[in-house]
Amino acid sequence: MPDGSVRGQVGRLWLHGSRTPSRYGGGMDRPPGAHPARPWHKIDWELVACGWRGHQIVGSDVAEVRPQDALLARDTDGVRWHRCLRCDSWVALPVPPAPARAHLPDRAAIEIPLRGKALRDKVVLRLIALDRVLHFVILFALGVGVLAIAGNEASVRTRFYRILADLQGGVAGGPVQTSGHVGILGEFDKLFSLRSGTLRELGIALLGYGLLEGVEAVGLWLTKRWAEYLTFLATTLLLPLEIYEIIHKGTALKVIGFVINLAVVIYLLFAKRLFGLRGGGAADERERARGMSWETIERASPPFTTQSAPAES
Repeated sequence: MPDGSVRGQVGRLWLHGSRTPSRYGGGMDRPPGAHPARPWHKIDWELVACGWRGHQIVGSDVAEVRPQDALLARDTDGVRWHRCLRCDSWVALPVPPAPARAHLPDRAAIEIPLRGKALRDKVVLRLIALDRVLHFVILFALGVGVLAIAGNEASVRTRFYRILADLQGGVAGGPVQTSGHVGILGEFDKLFSLRSGTLRELGIALLGYGLLEGVEAVGLWLTKRWAEYLTFLATTLLLPLEIYEIIHKGTALKVIGFVINLAVVIYLLFAKRLFGLRGGGAADERERARGMSWETIERASPPFTTQSAPAES
């Protein structure tokens, strides 16, 4: 198991392009783990996760680092470097004065944290889940409000128009309007024109759809495959209605919502390989497993030799 998070007590090491007047031992001219920076348009989610939760290292409590442990920890010129299993950065820690164990555990006993595609999928799916949580809150509140109006329609309508009349008379002055409103007030006019039975059906429909959004949010937050299909189907069915609304009564918020939902559909369909696309779920799992394999970690590691570096003049 990883030893846990390494936070502020360990200085951040920015390894890209670092310079030092001396070598770091083992034939390395810079700290181990230095690698080319990613293109500006690609987010390094591993670094983001480590910046938020801290690095994941092993071996901070061992007495000795052996040559076969060079993938995870290295002693160079009195400095012990520990490799983060998530972002591949290396951090320096002092050798423990009272080590708890002699050596690092075998690889089979070490749990690799989420990285690569598995980490990216988790971040994106949780962002979609937060969007669904917002939908759930709004729809649930609307559903409860509509049912409350349906249960006491006459009283609520009277109070609403009385408050509206007071506001119009006190703020705008002039004659008071009780009908023919536009915008959100016009929507209230339409709402109060519905029968109680219709209002109850509308409230139940809003609550039902809100519950669906809540189920999507929970499933996506837990990165469940069934939630990806449920979200894709529910979102795709609403796209034609959103297009109709934009054409006949478009607003900036409706356009933004449509763009977000369209991006969600495209991401789920292609990046998550739904319905067997691009190899389906099996290919998706293989790519996730490949990114969290020891082979991938080894390929991202710099070469290491036990030969001491010549002293600089």
